[in-house]
Amino acid sequence: MRLIYKILAFSVLAFSVISCKKEDSPMVKNSGFESNLDTIAANYYEEYLKLYPLEATSQGDERYNDLLPNNLSQEFIKNEIAFYDSIQNQLKSVDYNNLDNDQKVVFDVLEYTLIDKQERYAYHPEYIPFTQFGGLPLDFPMLGSGSGIQPFKTEKDYDNWLKRIELFPVWMDSAIENFRAGMKSGIVLPKSLVIKMVPQMKAEEITTFDIEKNIFYGPIKNMPKDFKPVTSNKYAKLYQDAIKNKLIPTYLKMATFLEKEYLPKARMTDGYNALPNGANIYNYYVKSWTTTNKTPDEIHKTGLSEVERLRAEMEKVKNQVGFKGSLEEFLNYVKTDPKAMPYKTSKEVLAGFQSILDKITPKLKTMFNVTPKTPFEIRQTEKYREASASAEYIQGSPDGKRPGIFYTPIPDPTKFNVTSGMESLFLHEAIPGHHYQISLQQENLKLPKFLRFGWIGAYGEGWALYCESLGPEFGLYTDPYQKMGSLSDEMLRAVRLVIDTGIHTGQMSREEAIKYFLSNVAYDEAGATAEVERYMAMPGQALSYKTGAMKIRELREKYKSELGKKFNIADFHDEVLSQGCLPLQVLERKMNLWAKDVK
Repeated sequence: MRLIYKILAFSVLAFSVISCKKEDSPMVKNSGFESNLDTIAANYYEEYLKLYPLEATSQGDERYNDLLPNNLSQEFIKNEIAFYDSIQNQLKSVDYNNLDNDQKVVFDVLEYTLIDKQERYAYHPEYIPFTQFGGLPLDFPMLGSGSGIQPFKTEKDYDNWLKRIELFPVWMDSAIENFRAGMKSGIVLPKSLVIKMVPQMKAEEITTFDIEKNIFYGPIKNMPKDFKPVTSNKYAKLYQDAIKNKLIPTYLKMATFLEKEYLPKARMTDGYNALPNGANIYNYYVKSWTTTNKTPDEIHKTGLSEVERLRAEMEKVKNQVGFKGSLEEFLNYVKTDPKAMPYKTSKEVLAGFQSILDKITPKLKTMFNVTPKTPFEIRQTEKYREASASAEYIQGSPDGKRPGIFYTPIPDPTKFNVTSGMESLFLHEAIPGHHYQISLQQENLKLPKFLRFGWIGAYGEGWALYCESLGPEFGLYTDPYQKMGSLSDEMLRAVRLVIDTGIHTGQMSREEAIKYFLSNVAYDEAGATAEVERYMAMPGQALSYKTGAMKIRELREKYKSELGKKFNIADFHDEVLSQGCLPLQVLERKMNLWAKDVK
């Protein structure tokens, strides 16, 4: 389940970080700065967006829509680290003890962010500029398709994208140089992932010279109606030239490099443990993605015990529906059981999701005092991208003009299986999961911008997974197939704890991980393989969901026990959501202060 909001949240590992010409680099300012925390936070984010202009674009901030900095260059990285240093120095002038509790949270998150962003460079993430799962070469076609976050409404918009196209080959050449530096130092991707990257770079919709069919020609096919013919003709020619002479050659050059030069040097091993300094690199990613000090071994053990607990719950559902075989056989059976596929039309599937919303709406008032103003819609994923899309939430605009949208692909309504977790999916992706959390965060004008638009997976995905556990309180999961769906969704996140830590500490091979996955989750082999290879490409990321959800649940149970009758679930939820995405340690400190006040 993908969340468009996170398009660049993976820059820690997916490195769709971008780099700029020297004059675009933020100046490092060390002197004459007010010690005011609000000023420091505002300055930090303003300068940060110049370093990462695609993040500005994704937020609807159009000032840097023509920039594509080459963030893979050593000069960029040096300037970026110096910039984080300068903000850290400014924070030293803030008297922490004089801040109120809310300001302490702002300070803590900013300090945490600066330390984390600097530390990652100790492990040379630039040596793996992108993977089969994420990075600028995979984002770029969506940006340039005319239906992504890059706007194409005015002549300036069309000029902006041409400027980004000009800078793209520079980034790709740097990526090749950095892949080569990784080859020299032994930091390379597994062969099984590189094999997937080559066809991605040669994909027909990216490299076809039949311009009408090229994805990058989308903005020309959907030109604004108010463009004069002379303007339309001008951009048609410019875009054709850019596609034929810049984009296609750049992608094909990368494909050739990956196939001929990089693939032979790629490794036969699967986990980061096989890399030089690999254990320390993996420990960093575990810490960064979970925002905790938990070791891979602790997380692995937690995963194993969660898998056992969930298997026992699944056995109960198996017995409830009277299935006589093993749990593995039951997982296969529900994939094709007609009772799990009650729908005939797309409208019925959408009505099914609407009925979930109708059912939980009265209970939402008892679970939350503060709810989003941003409107919400349920939509079927558009046909052109339905085949490869998964259910997702696309956040609304901060001003509420664009609604938050829950998209669900329905390629064949008669095969729409409720054991895929229909009710739990809605609680996670839509309400009260991502829609409540992101909308409340964006709408909160009291927050500094880096918090209003920030994303921390352990918190954001942790909250959404925690929301799945609210199903029984909302009166959901009464149907055994829906219950099985919710358990399968939770099992997916538990299995991730075992496999991610298993692969990257050398306890599991790719093949063993796929087998383990299939014995616990009702996926086909292709789906299981894609999941396992995602964990190989992005070490630690898959740990964030369950780690965050378990922390929120742990805090809830702790305060319920401590506060007794004074504990109010709506107040607890409001407080968890009141300051945007937080590292889990900061969240716990904030919630402990809240509980103290309630006492």
